Parts: sequence; C-alpha cells; structure tokens
Amino acid sequence: MSGQDLTPHGITIVGCGPGGLEYLTPAARCAIEEAEVLVGARRVLEGLPPTTAERIVVGADIPGALEALAGRVGRQRIAVVVSGDPGVCSLAQPVIRRFGRAACRVIPGITAVQVAFARLGLEWFGATLLSAHEGVPAVTGAALADAPKIAVLAGNPASVPWLRSLGRDLAGSHAIFVCENLTLPDERVRRVSGEELAGLPLPARTVLLFVRPEALA
Repeated sequence: MSGQDLTPHGITIVGCGPGGLEYLTPAARCAIEEAEVLVGARRVLEGLPPTTAERIVVGADIPGALEALAGRVGRQRIAVVVSGDPGVCSLAQPVIRRFGRAACRVIPGITAVQVAFARLGLEWFGATLLSAHEGVPAVTGAALADAPKIAVLAGNPASVPWLRSLGRDLAGSHAIFVCENLTLPDERVRRVSGEELAGLPLPARTVLLFVRPEALA
C-alpha cells in the first residue's frame, strides 16, 4: 500500500486502543475528528471524544452494517472504529473484504494484550494469542503446556467454562494473571491460582495471561 493514493472519501479503520482516552494515538484522534460518519460497536463509540459525526452502531448484524456503509462510501468521510488494534479480532477484516484494501486506510492502535504484558514488565513478542470473544478456541490446555507465554482475550460468557478448564490445566506449569478493564479507572491486574480463577467473574474487558516461571525470571 506504500505510495498508493487513497480516496479522501474512502474508509479509515481506526484502532482506538484498550479504552482509556490517553491511549488513543494522535493519528487515531485526527481520523476520528475528521470523520463525517463513525461506525463501530456501541461500547467503542461511547468511549470516543465528542464529535458532530453521524454514528452507526454495529451489533451482531455485521452484513447489515456493511450495507449501511455501502451507500456512504465515496460520498462521506467514514471512520470504522475498533477497540485495540485493527489486526486483532476486529471489524477490520469484514470491512476490507467487503470494500477492498485499496478503499481502506488502517491506523493501528494499542492492544489490551500489549498493555497486559506491559503491566507485568514482560515482552509480548512470541506469545501465543487466543481469542475467546466469539466462541471457544479449538485448543486444549495440554496442547499449550509448553508455551512460555499465553494471552487470552476473554469476555464471552459462553467461553468461561473453557477458560476455567484452561486455568486448571495450566495452573501447575504457568503463573496466571487476570487483567481487567485495562487503562480504565477500575483497572485491576492480579495473580490468581487455578482454583481462584474458577470462581471469578470475567468482565467483558478481560485479558488472561498464562506465563511459565522462566519467562517471569
């Protein structure tokens, strides 16, 4: 995409970071301020600075939201806003598949996974990243036993039994950290046992880290 002209009335996909406004990059803030239409999940839209742009809330009906966008592309400046980074389990890929890469400019953001590792002072490069946002990952604790660092995006109630099972499987080999509401006023990061994890509620904005002792040294 380097050097390629992008239409001024195309789509900008904006990574909005993990939630705290101080983690919204200047490039992201500019794209949001310049947009005539903001598109995204209700929670993400509600966390943005106020603007005069029209706001389109995307829920479970993603095809319907894409059709709503289709009538605006080429006529209005559109920013599709996603939590974290557009490259991690976001609305970015459905938008790019529908409208094409040439029509989309992507602005990266800070992910909750990056923040979680930063809170522990750990390098996240090479970590195994799993999403339990939309369903139960097709992997077992036994298959992950040798992974030095694992990050799981939680938040889907349907995946909680799997997360608790993962905690039981890895409790003997990994330290477990529950990172809730990162960058927000009620942020909480704590180390728990597998047994404690089994009894915890896991809010929507939760990242679980499983770290082998040698990676903590």
